[in-house]
Amino acid sequence: MGPGNQTCVSEFFLLGFSEKSEHQLPLFGLFLGMYIVTLFGNLLIMLAIGSDSHLHTPMYFFLSNLSLVDLCLVSTTIPKMLANILIHSKAISYAGCLTQMYFFLIFACMDNFLLSVMAYDRFVAICHPLRYVAIMNPQLCGLLVLISWALSLLISLLHNLMVMHLSFCKDHEIPNFFCDLTQILKLSCSETLTNNILVYFTTGLLGIVSVTGILTSYTQICSSILKIPSAGGKYKAFITCGSHLCVVSLFYSTVFGVYMTSSATHSSWKSMVASVMYAVVTPMLNPFIYSLRNKDIKDALKKFISRSSSSQ
Repeated sequence: MGPGNQTCVSEFFLLGFSEKSEHQLPLFGLFLGMYIVTLFGNLLIMLAIGSDSHLHTPMYFFLSNLSLVDLCLVSTTIPKMLANILIHSKAISYAGCLTQMYFFLIFACMDNFLLSVMAYDRFVAICHPLRYVAIMNPQLCGLLVLISWALSLLISLLHNLMVMHLSFCKDHEIPNFFCDLTQILKLSCSETLTNNILVYFTTGLLGIVSVTGILTSYTQICSSILKIPSAGGKYKAFITCGSHLCVVSLFYSTVFGVYMTSSATHSSWKSMVASVMYAVVTPMLNPFIYSLRNKDIKDALKKFISRSSSSQ
């Protein structure tokens, strides 16, 4: 496309779920409710873990980090969507869109890395219980989280720098409720082959490495659980791992549904629903999945709430 047909883009338009005015109030109420539940749920998990010394273990250290990342993930997208509904606007500035995409990619990558690290933690705890404290020491736990943040920042920065070199034509409408990388690439007038290769490479590499690591860990975990003589021991191990597996299944199925099929389908509605599942629903459900089936978390939450009530 020639230079005469290109314009300097100053803003994009987030089309969201519906343009009908009668749908805006229900959508606002639905997503505001989901956002509040996500904030309070993940914040309670973090406070409960931080206030109970019995939960200062690697497993709950990673869980508190996951809650923080999930809280940040929804905060990069939902507030802007709610604000646009209130002011009856769909616009987001070019700089605002790139900023939103940058932080969204960081926290999405962090979710991926933390789920992998948590699987490794469960593998060590169940398959090598006598060496667990020595292997999962505070230094290693901190290093794993630090490496996860560094890789997430690097991947997000790389994608953003690549997008900043693209030109955009007159079509600035993004068929989603946030600035999704794959949708932005489709709006570009420039050649996006390199960008698409980078998207599929990073998504595929992170997905394959993470899923392979998780599957390998759980293959060994299942083998070790079956060797536990007591039924109570087996049940406790399955409960601990079951919560993590539920979150892993929900997260990866929706992520791959969005990014690995984005070029194969023209259904923006399906892509948007899948985006809601991993960007909003999964962070909202994580606190419930980890707390409802975990006695330690439930006890810590009760203690924290009772202490908070008595201090008032």
